[in-house]
Amino acid sequence: MAAKDCHSSMRLEAKAPVGPQLFRLLRDRIVRCEMKPGTRLSEADVAKSYGTSRGSVREAFIKLAEASLIEVLPQRGSYVSRIDVASVLAARFIREAVEADIVRCIAQTVQKSAVDELEAILALQAEAVDIDDPQPFMTSDEAFHRKLSDLAGQGAGWDFLQPTKTQMDRVRHLTAQQFPRRILLQQHREIVEAIKQGDADTAEQKMRHHLRRILDDVPVVTDAHPDYFESEQP
Repeated sequence: MAAKDCHSSMRLEAKAPVGPQLFRLLRDRIVRCEMKPGTRLSEADVAKSYGTSRGSVREAFIKLAEASLIEVLPQRGSYVSRIDVASVLAARFIREAVEADIVRCIAQTVQKSAVDELEAILALQAEAVDIDDPQPFMTSDEAFHRKLSDLAGQGAGWDFLQPTKTQMDRVRHLTAQQFPRRILLQQHREIVEAIKQGDADTAEQKMRHHLRRILDDVPVVTDAHPDYFESEQP
């Protein structure tokens, strides 16, 4: 990975531990597919790009390998891992079970302040829905689901889900680049409307439908980017 590949905005904070920062920055770039699956990673190049030591880079690489985001091949080097479809589908199943219960809980105890917070996030999504860069939309998408968890008193549960849904997030970023985001925004609006009406059954149904969309998207993105995915997967 050449030094010029690193975004100038991704600077390390001088007073914070370097290893965890590098892990977070590189993780985000991999999840967003800014570092494409199969890309060879050089400790020396990454260290030069971020102005740090190879030891710190090695620490970050170890954690990225533990998260199944890079693959270290003896005598060959380190590579950005390809996306594991089985992990994507498992994460979707877990998220549906958790988030369907979350929206049901919120709808059953709905408060105007909660709806206002959700609608504020939807307004940000609406502003980002048509711009070329998908990242602002994806940031607000993540904020929406995080807010739902917080409103249900399950912020810690959302944190627990983060490593589980990493491979799913990689697919979500690919689909955000390829498919109309207005569909996702409309689904979010329908979820919030059901919560606003105190309709727990509909809120749950809408969330399940929302999270099952990826089942249709996966075959499309695997066909479009076959080299991004594990070859043994269908």
